[in-house]
Amino acid sequence: MSSSDQKSPEAQMNPAQAAIEIEAFRTQLDAWSHAYYVLDAPSVPDAEYDRVFRALQALEAAHPELLTPDSPTQRVGGQPLPFFTPVRHAVPMLSIRTETDTEATGAQAFDTRVRKELGLAPDAPAVGYVAELKFDGLAMNLRYERGLLVQAATRGDGSVGEDVTQNIKTIRQIPLRLPKDAPAVLEVRGEVYMKRAAFDALNEKQREKGEKTFVNPRNAAAGAVRQLDPAIAAQRPLSFFAYGLGEITPAEQGGPDFQSHFQLLLTLKSWGFPVAAQVETAQGASELIAYHQKIGAERDQLPYDIDGVVYKVDSLALQRQLGFVSREPRWAVAHKYPAQEQMTPVQGIDIQVGRTGKLTPVARLAPVFVGGVTVTNATLHNLFEIRRKGVRVGDTAIVRRAGDVIPEVVGVVPTPRPHYVPNFRMPRQCPVCGSAVVREPGEVNHRCTGGLFCAAQRKEAILHFAQRRAVEVEGLGDKLVDQLVEGGLIRTLPDLYKLGFTALAALDRMADKSAQNIVAALEKSKHTTLPRFLFGLGIRHVGEATAKELARHFGKLDAVMDASVEQLLEVADVGPIVAQSIVTFFAQPHNREVVEQLRAAGVTWEEGEPAAVAPKPLAGQTFVLTGTFPTLTREEAKERLENAGAKVAGSVSKKTSYVVAGEEAGSKLDKALALGVAVIDEAAMLALLG
Repeated sequence: MSSSDQKSPEAQMNPAQAAIEIEAFRTQLDAWSHAYYVLDAPSVPDAEYDRVFRALQALEAAHPELLTPDSPTQRVGGQPLPFFTPVRHAVPMLSIRTETDTEATGAQAFDTRVRKELGLAPDAPAVGYVAELKFDGLAMNLRYERGLLVQAATRGDGSVGEDVTQNIKTIRQIPLRLPKDAPAVLEVRGEVYMKRAAFDALNEKQREKGEKTFVNPRNAAAGAVRQLDPAIAAQRPLSFFAYGLGEITPAEQGGPDFQSHFQLLLTLKSWGFPVAAQVETAQGASELIAYHQKIGAERDQLPYDIDGVVYKVDSLALQRQLGFVSREPRWAVAHKYPAQEQMTPVQGIDIQVGRTGKLTPVARLAPVFVGGVTVTNATLHNLFEIRRKGVRVGDTAIVRRAGDVIPEVVGVVPTPRPHYVPNFRMPRQCPVCGSAVVREPGEVNHRCTGGLFCAAQRKEAILHFAQRRAVEVEGLGDKLVDQLVEGGLIRTLPDLYKLGFTALAALDRMADKSAQNIVAALEKSKHTTLPRFLFGLGIRHVGEATAKELARHFGKLDAVMDASVEQLLEVADVGPIVAQSIVTFFAQPHNREVVEQLRAAGVTWEEGEPAAVAPKPLAGQTFVLTGTFPTLTREEAKERLENAGAKVAGSVSKKTSYVVAGEEAGSKLDKALALGVAVIDEAAMLALLG
């Protein structure tokens, strides 16, 4: 019987056993997800989570009748929608009045209004409040029936929103099912948002792909929620905080009998919903003011954007007594902070060269107070961002600064220009060192090619050269390099070998013994190998493996330095981009000069004869490895195949030439058999290698 005819262990399990296993897996995965995504306290390694997740997938595939919408495997699924279905809210999603007075008097004014509406005497006890963060995201209503998430809807106009259930299911902080003590009907309201780090990473990916970037995390979150394809929404890293309720089973019908808003939030937390850790109770205006000031001081350190705080009367009985005015609750207010986006004229565009040689255009601005500081410069990221946003000198820019994020220009105010202003162009030479500036095919960033010579890249070049995998200068770390460069003791790499005991011992916090150790490490580092030296030069795209192949192929450094693109392409592991990068590097006279100075300083290595160009019998063929082999490790087998010109892929497709299967071969073998791909063992592979 072939392996494709054999039933899997999951299929052999009877439905009753499968149901027990499936429920156990789901419960375990839900607990692990809650610990990871809500409590921020991972309880198992990712590999263990993935193992159980795959086991659940296999069971559900073998017993599709047991698949339910609340399974952890169903967070991303469903076909793209043609449009969003309107949803009428059972309880309207009303807005909260905004207190635009960003000073302490804003909290005082709210407390005064509440006390007046309640008819409290001046000497009456302080009113109890709950103070929360005002998230800069997208309001969301989650509806649960009999403990299962059945619908997620946007606020819309407050009465009618849009059904975005498929996309909201991709947010792992949101439970798909609730504990048994949750009411039969429960609508949880909260904010979908995007953390700053996730937002920055998303925009960086967009820039690398040459696609549109998002103005701020709120826009990115809203765009993700309103994606018609849930698979795309799942790629956008969204988060959620709960802060209130919509419709809920009444207490007289078995629902919870909440007495206070704070009690309500604690219960939501016990049901698995994320509630912000900064939620606090407060007594009277003085404690509201203290909360506003405390959160204002912490605002920049929060991992997400807020634009204020929210005060709510804690007692639900008092909330009912206060009621509403113009569809806004009298018992709540949003107390704002200064805006994190402002407008200001662009006075010029300058270029900054980073530690790795990346050239970043920076807008020189008329000073503007934004996000708590005065901003005079803001990043424009790269030339394509400038073009996409249409930024020219003289335009009025929209500048954003959130937290510790570098201020950036997110757009311009679309107003007619009084006269023609040319488009900004990137320089052809580095403004710091004069080296050629290049932009590789498919890249969006321009880079300086003078890595060994450029002052802006000096520290990075030294650290890279001195690292363990390069020439290795033991003890030469970031702080010491900072001192050496900023003190003017090192300007280029060869200056390393001019350092003596006296100069090192004179540095701050440098003991005599430490200075002696550095001198000894520098002397030791002079005796290296050609691959280590090549890697240490920091040529873009030349990693350790490529450096080894260059040394093996050419044998001598001079041969590498003088090689043409065509000659470099004969080297294993070298493609057109890598070849051009090597040629460009050694075409810079000052890079060659640094190499010669390092040689003159006594840095040596053994050189050999050029290796004969090995035949590539398996060029153009694709292999996939699976299972355990009798004599070779997977890495050894991969290396042999790649040396013979083959490509080794991680998954099986119709384009796969061979699947090499060993003991305990997995699903790759099954797929190969299903697709009719040739399956061979280690002996047959070695025969192909000759």
